[in-house]
Amino acid sequence: MNSTLTHTDGMAFDVAIGEHSFTIDAKPEHGGHGTGPNPKALLLASLGGCSAMDIVSILDKMRQPYTKLVVSVDAEITTPDHPKVFDDFTVHVEVEGEVVPKKLWKAVALSRDRYCGVAEMLRAHAPVTFKVVLNGEEVPEP
Repeated sequence: MNSTLTHTDGMAFDVAIGEHSFTIDAKPEHGGHGTGPNPKALLLASLGGCSAMDIVSILDKMRQPYTKLVVSVDAEITTPDHPKVFDDFTVHVEVEGEVVPKKLWKAVALSRDRYCGVAEMLRAHAPVTFKVVLNGEEVPEP
């Protein structure tokens, strides 16, 4: 796997990953123009994407009929000094459909504990917790 970043202007870079490309940038107050996400935001998207792809794959294999699946990731930078880092991550998994709650949590737990390499790498630095909502109601882990 390879990623190449080419400076374009200010704090903006064109990013090439395989056949894909996009721009990253800083907010104006940090010298950028806000023309793309910043690297820390991409880190959150990577964690969410890794988890979401695992969960979808596992639910499909379990034949669990979901109609909506949304994963969001929250993290706070609470370190006052540089380098400013995230102290914890919370992955929110929201699902709608006729999914058995225990099977949903099994899919989430398999992603969290076995398959998602991004979660595993981040967990070496800070806690990564998961919250699950099924059809509008939070479901505790069994």
